[in-house]
Amino acid sequence: MLSLSVTQRRELKALAHALHPVVIIGNAGLTPAVLGEIERSLKSHDLMKIRVMNDDRDARGAMLQEICELMNAGPVQHIGKVLVIYRPLEKPIAKAPKRPRGKPLTKKQLASRS
Repeated sequence: MLSLSVTQRRELKALAHALHPVVIIGNAGLTPAVLGEIERSLKSHDLMKIRVMNDDRDARGAMLQEICELMNAGPVQHIGKVLVIYRPLEKPIAKAPKRPRGKPLTKKQLASRS
């Protein structure tokens, strides 16, 4: 399990505030399908929210610990039924190269590109 410092958790909480839950855990709990979906989401997002539809706070805390141990992630926050976890991306997502700034292309130039 990844350990986070207090300042890292504070910064990640601020970033997670605007996020929506990506995965919802239902009454069946942590099934292999749910764990697979969390793994797929963590490959593209380093920070994610998970909503748990369970009323037992201790069970939700245990789920957070289990998810973090299985996914090698760090627990960021547990508020109500929402869990926030963080795992750094294995390799950064490549960004598209930027076009040099200058004059906008004309219709003729755009047509010649296709």
